[in-house]
Amino acid sequence: MRRPTLRTYAVSATALAALLLPAPAAGAGTAQSTAAAATVIEKVPYAMDSSNQAAWWTPVATYKGRGQYTYFAFNEPGSTAATHRPAVARRDPDGVWSLLPLLDSDGQRAEFPDDNGHNQPSVARDGSGRLHVFTSMHADTWRYFRTEAPGGAVTDHASELPDQGTGITYPVVTTAPNGDLYLAARVGTGSDQRPGRLYRWDDAGSRWSVVATFAGAPDRSVYPDDITVDASGRVHLLYEWAKAPATAFRHQLSYLAYDPATGSFTDSTGTAVTTPLTPATSDVVQDLTPGEEWSTDNAYTGPAVQSAKLTLDGSTPKVAHRYRSADSGGHFRVYYAYPSGSGWVRKTVYAGGQTSAALGITWDGTDGKRIYYVTASGTDRVFSATQSADGAWAARSAAPGVSADRLAVRQDSDGHDVLYLPDTAHNSLYYGFR
Repeated sequence: MRRPTLRTYAVSATALAALLLPAPAAGAGTAQSTAAAATVIEKVPYAMDSSNQAAWWTPVATYKGRGQYTYFAFNEPGSTAATHRPAVARRDPDGVWSLLPLLDSDGQRAEFPDDNGHNQPSVARDGSGRLHVFTSMHADTWRYFRTEAPGGAVTDHASELPDQGTGITYPVVTTAPNGDLYLAARVGTGSDQRPGRLYRWDDAGSRWSVVATFAGAPDRSVYPDDITVDASGRVHLLYEWAKAPATAFRHQLSYLAYDPATGSFTDSTGTAVTTPLTPATSDVVQDLTPGEEWSTDNAYTGPAVQSAKLTLDGSTPKVAHRYRSADSGGHFRVYYAYPSGSGWVRKTVYAGGQTSAALGITWDGTDGKRIYYVTASGTDRVFSATQSADGAWAARSAAPGVSADRLAVRQDSDGHDVLYLPDTAHNSLYYGFR
């Protein structure tokens, strides 16, 4: 099924220039304006279910063949208000969209119960052109769909995964330069602990395997945040810890690297570490602060981490994360973190009010870092922040005139940011490109 791009929603660079407003000269952590940052905004021409909202997910993949292809995994409305049907929206280089539904083993549309923050999809494209989608798992057994060839149907392949019969949550997936895939997820449903595990798709052999249980400890649960692979093939992971079995508020945001060439894991200094890591042995990006407690109370109001995203400057990790400190007035502020010496340096990006859980961060050699975040209210809610030479942060609207309230970002092979912008109030998904 192919439909033309809805050009009504495209925003040209010329048109955006007319929308630009001066950014305020406020200091780091407060700067924000309604000036435009994205150069293209399009509405994806398929209805989106309101359950299509998460922070941990990796719902965007890109591929450069005869031009750039973009793949958006998302939830379409189901047969009832309480269900959804996962699908992939593909944007071809000519701007034409196609819908690729996920099909069960009987050839029917896959359909699952809504569960905001859990039952959302992640997608990646391997080196052979096959799409891989992991979706709708909140302590459920594998729900995994794949194409057999480029452009083929996206069908059920759940039986091919290791750890059959195990509950899986928060699958994040990425493509390595050699075409392999790496997947991180929380495994298990125990009340005593729920570890994090790393998996690899061997593109040449067309099979999945377990790399390692990368983190796990008694009375703790692991929450994967992001995964990416550098040009040399090293895998970089970002994850959080929580008191077992589960909670909305987490702690001790942590980083880990894996080198497939040697089979070794290292921290941000390059020091070898032994897996599975524990909170005491992890390379902690955001440590506990005064007043922070391990709690499973979803009404907990103390200091906590809630989401984070990762990018690389070469092989050096750069992190955006949300953290609520004792002095933040209950708000989750947005921070930028990077390794320095034996620890991590953290800088405040936005402290002007409450934010939603979704974040993004990208890096290129010209403009440096771009951190994306979503405010809890406002006409324009998705912002892109950059840092000037004096250390001050300035933010501009990344989706002017679009009431998007969630976000995901992937950088394509040409260094452009591809924005995934759900508007859950209006059941709409938008594509952004800058």
